[in-house]
Amino acid sequence: MRILIITAGSRGDVAPFTGLGRRLLDAGHQVAVAAHPAFEALVGGCGLDYRPVPGDPQGLIRDWARATSREEIQALTRAYADGLADGVAEAVAGGADLLLTAFGPAPLSRTAGEAFGVPVIGTYLAPSFATGEFPLPNARSTEDLGPEGNLAAGRDVLRRAEGVFAGAVTRLRARLGLPIGGSAAPVDVRPVFHGFSPLVVPRPGDWPSRAEVAGYWWPARPDGWQPPAELVDFLRAGPPPVFLGFGSMAPGQGERLSELVAAAVKRAGVRAVVQAGWAELSGCGADVLAIGDVPHDWLFPRTAAVVHHAGAGTTAAGLRAGVPAVPVPVMADQPFWASRLYELGVAPRPLPFQDLTAEALAAAITACLSEPAHRRRAAELARGIAAEDGAARVLAHIGSESAG
Repeated sequence: MRILIITAGSRGDVAPFTGLGRRLLDAGHQVAVAAHPAFEALVGGCGLDYRPVPGDPQGLIRDWARATSREEIQALTRAYADGLADGVAEAVAGGADLLLTAFGPAPLSRTAGEAFGVPVIGTYLAPSFATGEFPLPNARSTEDLGPEGNLAAGRDVLRRAEGVFAGAVTRLRARLGLPIGGSAAPVDVRPVFHGFSPLVVPRPGDWPSRAEVAGYWWPARPDGWQPPAELVDFLRAGPPPVFLGFGSMAPGQGERLSELVAAAVKRAGVRAVVQAGWAELSGCGADVLAIGDVPHDWLFPRTAAVVHHAGAGTTAAGLRAGVPAVPVPVMADQPFWASRLYELGVAPRPLPFQDLTAEALAAAITACLSEPAHRRRAAELARGIAAEDGAARVLAHIGSESAG
């Protein structure tokens, strides 16, 4: 089959689909990934075809931070959504027998699928159906509100997510000749596979039957990748370091964060590998090394602990590596994953990004490393996750569809 994977957002919204795409490719399918231009090299480096969708999420986050009014933020978001809608339609028009869509652009993927007669399967990286068992990621409150409160909070999350693309969907339907207010409702995505481990978030009992928890699908390593010699030498030169990185968060805050991280690392008395990310962190001192993008599946098992923003992908990589975490959530689904790490026993209590100081970060790193139960529990979970094969569930479904 010709399979098109549609995703949007930061690196963490793209990388897991390179692994799923490679597995589909190995199973004999033709696979393309539609993503923002910043990720063309990532997709192509993993041996997958690339189709562009407009948008610069890094620039969008920076522009949101600079915006002086709610109207300006809405205008920026609308422009992003409209560009994404056009790109998704063009990517699907390029030919596909099946669409796999991430959660964010799902309303656009459903619309394009309807217009071109292509079935759509959901491949979501975070829980995306309302449940009474917990508040969904992005809920206005992270506290358990009881079954009815959790359900209401989850429905509110889904309404807001649909609302981001509501105008873009209406305009896209008109452009593609579809009736306005037509049938492109969430039920048109069947089934939905969630790409996280049931050991991390068990499948809620009140979810509809079409919503599955498949297990993680891991990012592919770029073909021919080798670790930088400087990093290999640093790892050999002393005890396992702590990893620190905030992924796609805090663009433009590099100087302040770099100083904060350096002070925290010194205070905690640890060696550290600092990943630049969108914040453009730098490292200084004999015990701190700054790096660019390095596959987490290679680096994390060589660390003592991972300090991160608790994005879905980085959270998953830390759990896979069996190392404890210090979650520093910033926004979106990150508080959800941060609290999950704490509940699973692999991390101390989350340290929200807005509360981040050198003293607080040093204390959190020390708390993480000085509690043996964190590492023990992380190793246990890693063994369980290693026995799972999330991509196999998706492949089996697609194989049965194509055979039919």
